[in-house]
Amino acid sequence: MKKYIALTALLFSSYTFAGTHINIDTNVGQISVELYDQQAPITTQNFLKYVKKDYYKGIIFHRVIPNFMIQAGGFDQNLEQKDTDQPIKNESSNGIKNTRGTIAMARTSNPNSATAQFFINTQDNSALDQTPFNDGYAVFGRVTKGMDIVDKISHVKTTAYGMQQNLPIQPIIIEKMTIQTPSSNKKK
Repeated sequence: MKKYIALTALLFSSYTFAGTHINIDTNVGQISVELYDQQAPITTQNFLKYVKKDYYKGIIFHRVIPNFMIQAGGFDQNLEQKDTDQPIKNESSNGIKNTRGTIAMARTSNPNSATAQFFINTQDNSALDQTPFNDGYAVFGRVTKGMDIVDKISHVKTTAYGMQQNLPIQPIIIEKMTIQTPSSNKKK
């Protein structure tokens, strides 16, 4: 049993999760995310595809629920829904839990319907984890810097507008997302 616990700890260490780093620049501050490239390869490649084509530029956080999560990836400031690519396979079976600070894919009631929308958990949300009775939501990364910005977003005033519930009154806009490489972290 001790060997199993030690092996499990090693598998889920931060070294194992070393993956691509993304900066999410919003109009209220920057959030840095490390992706779990190895543990959620389909999801991370899908997310990176959208980042590389500047899909998220001008997108808003359209669903903000305090003590739960903040969600973005589908609508611009005019609440026009952006076109997406084909849905991906749900990787919630990767064993990574929806804990505070993790980033996961949003989807419909169809478990394999995730496209571009994602959310950041602002608390531990075990109800979103895969179980024998729940398909779950695929976690594919974690916030490494900027949880204060996530928390700030999670406490903005919201309203209901049309089909949107929990819509921030003052738009929270993603200005850009960038993939961080070792050279992009060096000072010029």
